[in-house]
Amino acid sequence: MRKPVIDYRTFRLSKLNDPEFSHLKLLGGWLVYFAMYFLTENLIPAESCHVIHCWIDDLIPFCEWFLIPYVFWYFLIVFTLLYFLLYNVEGFKRFQIFIIVTQVVAMIVYIVYPNRQDMRPEVFPRDNFLTACIGLLYRTDTNTGVCPSLHVAYSIGIASAWLKEKDVSKWFKAFIVFSAILICLATMFIKQHSAVDFFAALPVCLLAEAIAYGKDYWLVRFRAKAKKV
Repeated sequence: MRKPVIDYRTFRLSKLNDPEFSHLKLLGGWLVYFAMYFLTENLIPAESCHVIHCWIDDLIPFCEWFLIPYVFWYFLIVFTLLYFLLYNVEGFKRFQIFIIVTQVVAMIVYIVYPNRQDMRPEVFPRDNFLTACIGLLYRTDTNTGVCPSLHVAYSIGIASAWLKEKDVSKWFKAFIVFSAILICLATMFIKQHSAVDFFAALPVCLLAEAIAYGKDYWLVRFRAKAKKV
């Protein structure tokens, strides 16, 4: 069994500022995000939100089977955070910075330009376990604060982090990329997001990528290739 690079069994809150554990403070970004999510969901009425929609949405049919990759996203992000926490602390820092940037940008947009989507079917075309679960999802997650899609942004961030990881196989990386693509599609096929939300997440991800990895990852590789030329 692979040994973690840090023995977290010795962690205490009093050690949070120690160099060995200071990266754990980045997890506080999730606490801030959840607080902001609760506030925006409950304090911004749907009536004051701009409706997000485009012609592509009308071409995408509702398909409950996409709930499977949509829910898989929750397991994937927890697994990714745990893996990098245990085996690649620098990778964890970069990934978590990527996440925080997307969260900050999305929350600013949700507040400055409140938005919602009205594409959820009033009656499901089929009655089965998956549609019942989607109905539960609809009731627990409102149709506001959708553009840009954080579900999409996180998925792209997950793929980006794993593609840079040296200690996993190409097959596993291909699986992660394929999963991220399915998750992004799932947001539209179960009518949680508009295609606009997907495209709006792309520049947010580019910004997050530049901040989290640009100087120490992409710039280094760009200079290395420039020297070879």
